[in-house]
Amino acid sequence: MTQPLSLLIVDDHQLVRWGIRTFLATQTDISVLGEAASGEEALQLAAELQPQVVLMDLRMPGMGGVEAIKHIHQRWPEMAVVVLTTYNEDDLMIQGLQAGACGYLLKDCSLETLVQAIRAAARGEMLVPPEVMARILARAAQAGAPMRAAPRGPLDLTEREREVLAGVARGERSKEIAVHLGISERTVGSYLNNVFTKLGVDSRASAVAVAMERGLLPRLD
Repeated sequence: MTQPLSLLIVDDHQLVRWGIRTFLATQTDISVLGEAASGEEALQLAAELQPQVVLMDLRMPGMGGVEAIKHIHQRWPEMAVVVLTTYNEDDLMIQGLQAGACGYLLKDCSLETLVQAIRAAARGEMLVPPEVMARILARAAQAGAPMRAAPRGPLDLTEREREVLAGVARGERSKEIAVHLGISERTVGSYLNNVFTKLGVDSRASAVAVAMERGLLPRLD
């Protein structure tokens, strides 16, 4: 029998944690190992429990979510962190992505969306809904500096690499990107490896974060 995927819930609101845990109790393939109310507690429990997925709030007393994500990504890079956030935290969403989060959910998402996102995170997929990515890119563009033009030189991406990266930013899987561009899934993987190497990153989320900083992402329709 397949072991259920393990989850740590991090949110400073007890009612939020209780609600998530109560709903997930109905899911036989997800096991909530613990709950944390701060970044410091999240790191302690992450070390002790070694969950596959961490569901992370951003605004908490003491160590906030962004700082906690940085520590988790550095210490346990295989541990997927999904941010559960609100619409008015665009700056923090960008920082969380740069820190190593693999995706975002809005706190008004459906419970079914939450379950699907947790499962996808455990599979190593990037989870940024199109409407969330659109907000992040729009906010980054308004900020000016984070979307500065990419430097000329060996770090430039080819047109095809940018197209593949744009698909990643839209939350598409490799298979969907392949169909959209009329190439094989294996070729998509090769382009992604090139992008990772050029940008000096090791994940889709990090690639999108760096691409935002360098102005490498086109507008997403």
